[in-house]
Amino acid sequence: MSSPDPQVRAARNKSTSPPPRGPVVAVTGAASGVGALLTERLAASEEVKQVVAIDERRGECAAAEWHILDVRDPAIADRLRGADVVVHLALDLDLETDAAARTAYNVRGTQTVLTAAAAAGVHRVVLCTSTMVYGALPDNELPLSEDAELRATAEATGVGDLLEIERLARRAPRAHPGLNVTVVRPAVLVGGTDTALTRYFESPRLLVVAGSRPAWQFCHIDDLCSALEYAVLEKVDGELAVGCDGWLEQEEVEELSGIRRMELPSAVALGAAARLHRIGLTPSPAGDLAYTMYPWVVSGSRLHDAGWRPAYTNEEVLAQLLDEVSGRHTVAGRRLGRKDATAAGAAGATVALLGAAAVVRRARKARRRI
Repeated sequence: MSSPDPQVRAARNKSTSPPPRGPVVAVTGAASGVGALLTERLAASEEVKQVVAIDERRGECAAAEWHILDVRDPAIADRLRGADVVVHLALDLDLETDAAARTAYNVRGTQTVLTAAAAAGVHRVVLCTSTMVYGALPDNELPLSEDAELRATAEATGVGDLLEIERLARRAPRAHPGLNVTVVRPAVLVGGTDTALTRYFESPRLLVVAGSRPAWQFCHIDDLCSALEYAVLEKVDGELAVGCDGWLEQEEVEELSGIRRMELPSAVALGAAARLHRIGLTPSPAGDLAYTMYPWVVSGSRLHDAGWRPAYTNEEVLAQLLDEVSGRHTVAGRRLGRKDATAAGAAGATVALLGAAAVVRRARKARRRI
């Protein structure tokens, strides 16, 4: 008796094969950005049984089971029942968002997700912050250990929220025994992102504070997603830094980008940045400048020990970033329209903004004397 045709045999094996035995994974913030990419990646993985996508609007991944709600809604606990792992990516780090509203969303959302996950019987929550939580300081080692103290302050955009999320992550296992929390910290994230650090490369000149020693480490959004998948599949846990291997010195960045530097004394740069932000001319507080002044490069040893490797180099990610921001015009963190940029000119726009801050300062002094 002849054996069945190979195609028939393969079809039979497929029809009788058991469903995937991997975890059921819930992803918050699944409709856009990192959340959307991770949802697609996990839905296509043979190691994941099912993906539950949660957001305030429906995304494009048809293979996921969608639930539309705000992550601050306690009803999220019902949506998480049956999930093994939750990846919480519903964060607002938009430069233009009101700071108080941003903090209320980020911190309350994380608190709710952690509490709901524990109530629903989820055994692992994966949170995503940033290597910015280590702080950018002149005495930082190159690179920092992942176990290094978190010395950042709340003076940079969104960093206060990230530090509070880190504190929630450390408290959660004590408050909810049996709940494992993994924290993934990407370096400067590139891939459709808009942050104070990506806007730095939209400037006509790269601001360099005299006497500082910047060091740049990037993270491609695809590499972040692959690192998150490692955490989901429990190939690694704990507190993880993710980014390209090594770093670029400021001189290398200038050579690769072709953008010349504008060097200012520390007091002038920090003072102007603080004034411009205080009067509402720029979205970035002065604290953001520290991350362009001092190193905050981190070793990704835990992921490396688990077998993970970045698919991109710092040079490749910088090239992609420069391509993404091409045609945009930013001065001191403030985006200018094409007309404004053309009229003002590169150095002229900077002088105009610094001059505006000086005018406001003089006007305030004059009012105090009256």
